[in-house]
Amino acid sequence: MKNQSLINYPQLWEKVKEYAAKAGKTCARPVLLLYFVLKSPDTPKSDKAYIVAALAYLVLPIDLISAKRLPIIGWIDEIAALTVAYKKVCKHITPEIEAEVDRVLENWFPEVEYAIVIE
Repeated sequence: MKNQSLINYPQLWEKVKEYAAKAGKTCARPVLLLYFVLKSPDTPKSDKAYIVAALAYLVLPIDLISAKRLPIIGWIDEIAALTVAYKKVCKHITPEIEAEVDRVLENWFPEVEYAIVIE
């Protein structure tokens, strides 16, 4: 019997991409780090539970403080959840995970060079 995951990674990936498009490159980095640590087979299940809880709170429509009603304050609970999870699992971030996150961010947010043309 094939080992089935409780997490639908493709669906979670789509939600992470939606978040990144709204939040920007800087805010997307810790979310991507958490995602790739979650997928790592070396991460203990207890730490994966922290990550799942934080990412679920980020992508699910349920909020303690509504970002639609209180735009700035509404993001505080998501930031707090991500910060707690990140601090708990940052020891599992490997150079390979960092490189993968950098590659994804470069793909999603390519650096645009502007040229000034003077005629």
